[in-house]
Amino acid sequence: MFEKVLVANRGEIAIRIIRALEELGIASVAVYSEIDRDALHVRRADEAYLLGGPTAAESYLNVERLLEVVAQSGAQAVHPGYGFLAENAPFARACEEAGVVFIGPPASAIEAMGSKTRAREIMKAAGVPIVPGTTEPVATVEDARRIIDAEIGYPVAIKAAGGGGGKGFRVAMDESELEKAFEGAAREGEKFFSDATVYLERYLPDPRHVEVQVLADRHGNVIHLGERDCSIQRRHQKLIEESPAPVVDAVEGMRERIGRIATDAARAVDYVGAGTIEGLWQDGEYYFLEMNTRVQVEHCVTEMVTGVDIVKEGIRAAAGEPLSVRQEDVALRGHAIECRINAEDASKNFAPAPGRIGAYKEPSGPGVRVDSGIGPGGEVSPMYDPMVAKLIVWDTDREQATRRMLRALGEYEIEGLKTLIPFHRAILASEQWARGETCRDLIEDRRWLKTLAFDPAPAAGDDEPAETVEQAYTVEVSGKRFDVKVIGPPFAGGAPAAAPAVNGRRPARSTRSRSGSSGGAGGDTLASPMQGNVFKVLVEPGQTVEEGALVAIIEAMKMENEITAHKSGVIAELPIKVGDAVASGATLAVIKDPEPAAGD
Repeated sequence: MFEKVLVANRGEIAIRIIRALEELGIASVAVYSEIDRDALHVRRADEAYLLGGPTAAESYLNVERLLEVVAQSGAQAVHPGYGFLAENAPFARACEEAGVVFIGPPASAIEAMGSKTRAREIMKAAGVPIVPGTTEPVATVEDARRIIDAEIGYPVAIKAAGGGGGKGFRVAMDESELEKAFEGAAREGEKFFSDATVYLERYLPDPRHVEVQVLADRHGNVIHLGERDCSIQRRHQKLIEESPAPVVDAVEGMRERIGRIATDAARAVDYVGAGTIEGLWQDGEYYFLEMNTRVQVEHCVTEMVTGVDIVKEGIRAAAGEPLSVRQEDVALRGHAIECRINAEDASKNFAPAPGRIGAYKEPSGPGVRVDSGIGPGGEVSPMYDPMVAKLIVWDTDREQATRRMLRALGEYEIEGLKTLIPFHRAILASEQWARGETCRDLIEDRRWLKTLAFDPAPAAGDDEPAETVEQAYTVEVSGKRFDVKVIGPPFAGGAPAAAPAVNGRRPARSTRSRSGSSGGAGGDTLASPMQGNVFKVLVEPGQTVEEGALVAIIEAMKMENEITAHKSGVIAELPIKVGDAVASGATLAVIKDPEPAAGD
C-alpha cells in the first residue's frame, strides 16, 4: 500500500479522498491555486503545495507543475478525483512514465472510452447495445444532414467526441436547428476537450438516465454495485441522483442484465479501479451511452446502499490489491438520494451565482451525509464549478428517503448565496418525483422555475422578521400520501414558496438560501444575471429584436449561459464585445421601444 498520495483536485472531492487516505493510514498531499490558499482541502491535508494562478490552466490543469510537486513531496501515487485531469490519458501516461501510480484505469482505457465514437465501436463489438447513430466522426453540417435524412431522423443529438458532463451536447429537433446545434457541440468540444469532432445519435425524448457502478482490480476481478438513476438534470448535467433506480426495481432480472452489460464493457477495455457505465432507458430498452473512467460525483448513493467504500476500493486496486468484495457479496439495502447543492439560481434558468458564504450550517441526524468542501466565510469562485456540497440521505425505502431529504434540506442554512435548495425541495415534493418520472417538464418550464425566486432575506440583526406564507397540501410518494406544509417567504411574483416541510413547521430563516441581487432586467436595460465573460454577441446596434431573442452568451463557472431579450424593441446600446469580463448587474444592452412610424 502507498505511504503518501497526492490529491490532484479541490473542493469536496479532494476532502472525500483525503478522508479515505486517512482511514487507510496514508499521508495526503494537497495542491491549490492562488485563490484556494485558505480552502478546506488545503487545511485538511498533511501537506499542501501551491500550483499557480487562479485559473484552472495555471493550476489544476498544469501537468508539469503537478509532476514537480509529486517529486518534491515524495508522493507515490496521484488521485485525480473527478473533473480536471481525471480522464486525461496524457496525464495518466505522464504519471506512469514518471514512476508514479495513477489511481484510476490505465491510459489505454481512458483513451478508448474518452472518445465517445471509439467507445461506441468497442461496445458494439463487445455485444453491448448502443443508442442508434454514428460510430465515426461527422465532419460537416452537410454530412450530418445527409446521414440524418438517410438513417437517423429527427430529433437528433449532436455530441462532441470527447465530451462529458453535459458539455458538447446539443439537440436539433428539426432541420432548422441542425446548424446551430452542430456548431455549438463542436465549439464546446474544442473549448473544453480540445477536440471539435462530433458524432450523431438518435435523440431519445424522455429517457431515464441509468448508470451502473463498476469496480475492477489487476487480478481479473470485475464487479458491479448496482445502478443509480440520474434522470433529474438541467442542460444535461445531473442535479439529483438515487439508488436503486425505480424503473430497474420494477422489472425482474433487469439489475442482473444491465450489471452484465456494465462488467462486459469494463472487461472490454481491461479496466482497473472505479468507473461507471452510463446508459439510457426508454420503453423497456437499455442502451450504452458512455463510460466515465473515474469516480463519479454521485458515487455516494451507491456507497450508502451497498456499504462499499468506492474511493478506498479504487485506491486498493491501484496499489495492486484485490477487491475486498465479491459480486455475490453485493446487496442493495434501502434507498439513497443525493442532491447537488450548487451555487445557482434556478429561478433564472440555473444561472451561476458565485459569491462568499456568510453563516453556514449543515444538516445532520440519522441517515444524513454531507460531502462539502467549503464552510463559513468560504467563497464559491466563478473560476470553477458551482458546487457547494452534496447532500445524501439513506432510509429504508424511497418514500422514507424522500421525507428524510426534505427534512435535511430544511435544516440546511447557507447565507450569502443563491443555491439550488429551493429547487430540490420543490422537485422532491412534486407529483412527478413521487411517480418516479424524469421531471423534465418542470425543469424546462421557465415559468415554474421563476416561482423559485425567494425574496432576499433581511440581514442579521434586522428588526423586522421576513414575511412568511403558509400553504398545506398533499404529496404522494411511492403510492402513499402524506401531508406537506409549506412555510416560508413569498416568491418574487407573490406566489407561495415551494419549499415543503414534511408534517411540521420550521422558522422562515431555515427554509432558504439568502443572497442579494443577481442581476436581471429593468426598464430598457438588459443586465447580466451573473459574473462571467462574454463568449458570443448575437445582435448589433440598431437591430430590431423580439422578446426572448438570443442577445449574448455569457460563460460563467464552466457553463455557457444564453441571455435573451427581456422585451421587444431596438438595440439602442450594446456596450459589450466578445472577451469582456462582466459583473453581475452590468449592462449588456439597452433595448428601446421602436420609434412610431410617420403619421401614426
